Amino acid sequence: MLYIVATPIGNLSDISFRAIETLKNVDIILAEDTRQTKKLLSHYEITEKVVWSYHARSLQSSIDSIIEYLKNGKTMALVSDAGTPAISDPGVKLVADVKKNGIQVSPIPGASAFISALSASGFPSNRFEFLGFLPHKKGRQTLLKMIAEQTHTMIFYESTHRIEKCVDQMNEFFPDKKVCLARELTKIYEEFLIGTPAEIQKIFLEFPEKKKGEFVVLVASL
Repeated sequence: MLYIVATPIGNLSDISFRAIETLKNVDIILAEDTRQTKKLLSHYEITEKVVWSYHARSLQSSIDSIIEYLKNGKTMALVSDAGTPAISDPGVKLVADVKKNGIQVSPIPGASAFISALSASGFPSNRFEFLGFLPHKKGRQTLLKMIAEQTHTMIFYESTHRIEKCVDQMNEFFPDKKVCLARELTKIYEEFLIGTPAEIQKIFLEFPEKKKGEFVVLVASL
């Protein structure tokens, strides 16, 4: 059995009892960053666990080894650094390969940054599209053009290093659309910046510190 265990996206209180019990009881925990996960386990007083590394650079041989252990009756939990594994996350390939081998996969629900941002944004949620991280260069402008044409809420992630450029590009491709930048969700400096791209640019100019943090970007339809 492979469990997909959601972990907090910031506030360490945002974890379910079931997630903690699962992490305590499985034979092996698969972690995107073993150091980060061991800190998390220590916070919940989960000790003496076997933690293996599984990340975007993991080889197929690593996946094959994991599958072999699962076939032999071991239980495993897949976690990411924050949020729900396999959502804009390298865990998706592992989950697909595990299921191809007829091994049961069970989700342990919890935090997801883009769902949390959508729920508190006030943007329409009856129909939306999640894009993960936009490409840095190749294909980025094509995606922005596509976002400009949509009539439903569009959602993607952006890093602190590219958020200012992202807002500039949004002002170029869809200056009249309302956007929401959900910043540092569940953390001390959690904030929702809402307005046209030009209005967000003015906020960044006046308050440069608001460019820092992890961002979920939402784009409303006109």
